Amino acid sequence: MSRILVVEDNADLAAGIEYNLTLEGYDVRVADDGRNAISTAQEWQPDLILLDLMLPGVDGYHVLQQIRGNGNRVPVIILSAKGEEADKVRGFRLDADQYVTKPFGILELLERVAALLRRAARDADHASTTLSFGDVSIDLGSRSVTRGGSAVALTPKAYELLLALVRRGGVVASRADLLKEVWGYGAFIMTRTVDSHIAELRRKLDDPNNPRHIITVWKVGYRFED
Repeated sequence: MSRILVVEDNADLAAGIEYNLTLEGYDVRVADDGRNAISTAQEWQPDLILLDLMLPGVDGYHVLQQIRGNGNRVPVIILSAKGEEADKVRGFRLDADQYVTKPFGILELLERVAALLRRAARDADHASTTLSFGDVSIDLGSRSVTRGGSAVALTPKAYELLLALVRRGGVVASRADLLKEVWGYGAFIMTRTVDSHIAELRRKLDDPNNPRHIITVWKVGYRFED
């Protein structure tokens, strides 16, 4: 399921976009200001961002600049009432993928989203499909993991949990975040499921007594350290 971050401070418009994207089967989150958008993009790692420009506090241009400055190549569609050529040029110079002026048709927007996600998937096919840390290697294509050249058997959820941590690049993930991302549970459901799978990962890929890669953040959750 592709993840889409909607950055829009107009609550009614954001709700409408979220509703239609959800109907199409996307996992959607909404950020109503620039600072929230930057932190969500870093922590959640969406597959595509819909970005308004006129936001309270930090504007959309700064949000895009910050995202690209962090090396994030996620596709970005700017949605803005600012339709002047200079505004569009500025957006493209900051490496936006598309610029859509308001008002816009929801069907056209959905087609743009689908097309960009297809393009991103094709690009990913030509990119490296291997992640590694220490003596551990993760082959994304085959969903296989090795340590020191030897295959490591992980349960499907342990594998997804590992990817969720590694892809955050050191950003702390709460148990609630991990439950929702890996298991699909709501944030209000708390179990020891995450802890038991973390123990499995440490036992097979780290040092369970003195972990170097899968680190506990006291009273918060976990983070990955390369």
